[in-house]
Amino acid sequence: MPMTIDPIHPPILEVTGLTMRFGGILALNDISFAVKCNSISALIGPNGAGKTTVFNCLTGFYKATEGRIALHTPRAAIDLISILGQPFKASDFINPAVFADRLYYKMFGGTHRVTRAGVARTFQNVRLFKEMTAIENLLVAQHLQLNRNLLAGLLRTAAYRQSERDALERAYAWLQVFGLAEDANRLAGELPYGHQRRLEIARAMCTSPRLLCLDEPAAGLNPRETTELSQLIRQLRDEHGVTILLIEHDMSLVMDLSEHIVVLDYGEVIADGDPQTVAHHPAVLAAYLGTEAVNDDESR
Repeated sequence: MPMTIDPIHPPILEVTGLTMRFGGILALNDISFAVKCNSISALIGPNGAGKTTVFNCLTGFYKATEGRIALHTPRAAIDLISILGQPFKASDFINPAVFADRLYYKMFGGTHRVTRAGVARTFQNVRLFKEMTAIENLLVAQHLQLNRNLLAGLLRTAAYRQSERDALERAYAWLQVFGLAEDANRLAGELPYGHQRRLEIARAMCTSPRLLCLDEPAAGLNPRETTELSQLIRQLRDEHGVTILLIEHDMSLVMDLSEHIVVLDYGEVIADGDPQTVAHHPAVLAAYLGTEAVNDDESR
């Protein structure tokens, strides 16, 4: 399905011909879509449709087999696939030079490069450092922004100390935004589940992303927490200028929040448009309700 691009509101993200193979399994097949700058968009579909695989390709956890992922910044368009380098293979351990190159990629490439480009994400299952405090989780996320000069660290220079103060202030500011200031010194693993969800998003925001990818952020939340999450997501877009792309199974949340929806099924895009268009699309109804269910309704 060809993607539609609004010339008045250019996209921050363009995905073109994205294909992902795992051996003989075709997980994603020629996927194309665009995400407008300063929008809230959703990627939906039945279980196993390929949604998280798309996120893993966007954020550098997988290197796509084919296609292009273009992140548009004020300076240039960055191809998020080309900056990934190559992951480890078994044969790399034989050649020391190749091993050193792959090790450098593992330490400074992959998701690090994508994060540096301006893309951050959360996960289906909360992935916090549970033995660290909430504030420490947010400080760890800022390692790319800190003064990492070894000599400056040893001498505790003024610039180094200022870098630490800036990181601490930034962390506390995001805790305030997410209503977690009182939990700053509590271990992340001891926080209520809803607070852990918010802390993970706050940690992602500490990387100063232009595009924030949220993987099922409402999973496990009660109705009140879901409503609060919806308000926070809007606040991130409206007050902090972050573009949001989310995966979510809560259709009421998706329809309430999203301005644009991309629907996947069996690794392919079956619908792409505004919520009303997508909600009444025959292919979407068939994917969610089953073809027989749709035909039964039409026969009554």
